[in-house]
Amino acid sequence: MLGEHHYSIEVEWQGDRGEGTSGYRAYGRQHVVRAAGKSHDIDGSSDRVFHGDRERWNPEELLIAALSQCHMLSYLHVATQHGVIVHGYTDAASGTMVEDGFGGGVFTEVTLHPRVIVADESMVEAAQRIHAEAAEKCFIAASVAFPVHHEPVAVVTPVIA
Repeated sequence: MLGEHHYSIEVEWQGDRGEGTSGYRAYGRQHVVRAAGKSHDIDGSSDRVFHGDRERWNPEELLIAALSQCHMLSYLHVATQHGVIVHGYTDAASGTMVEDGFGGGVFTEVTLHPRVIVADESMVEAAQRIHAEAAEKCFIAASVAFPVHHEPVAVVTPVIA
């Protein structure tokens, strides 16, 4: 059954230093992202280059994380449909955002580098191939206006003697 799904989050700005937004450097970029029923909040800020707190997540990182997570979850689902037994999955995703000179900017690309560990050598080729199908099923990737590239690697579970 096809459905319509709704998601809600709350964002609370924590950066008022007593002067509000009286100047560009007068306020902090700290904020908290939360959702009902979640056990942990996400401490956010802007990127350090935009006067943010480097120890907090910024929206650009969260966008890349969402793309990586979505692809992984789609991939694991597709793997079950194709008989690929996955024992491990990691990704070192990266993205590029270019400023436009007018205070804005756009992401020009994100590249996912999934490393998948499969059960058997006979699954390696399929494990590589099904990334394309997983990419088609990723809701987040289908919603962005820039390319999401995939540079996957599949290896066999190491045999421990």
